Amino acid sequence: MTTITFDTYKFIQKLKDSGITEPQAKAILETVQEAHETADLVTKQYLAASLAETKLDIIRWVAGLLIAQAAIVAALVKLL
Repeated sequence: MTTITFDTYKFIQKLKDSGITEPQAKAILETVQEAHETADLVTKQYLAASLAETKLDIIRWVAGLLIAQAAIVAALVKLL
């Protein structure tokens, strides 16, 4: 997970300078931090779909390699 440097003091100061009270600024800060922490989460359904797609890709590669190997062996046997 990517870590982003975030100056919370500066963030609160900017909010206070724009007219927001300190308790409101702290609440906004907490909300932003929570949103950032959950931004990289995925659902089980999405993860399962991605894994299924990856498995299918691997099966296709293996099948293709087996066919290529069989063709090479057949060609070598024919040459002998």
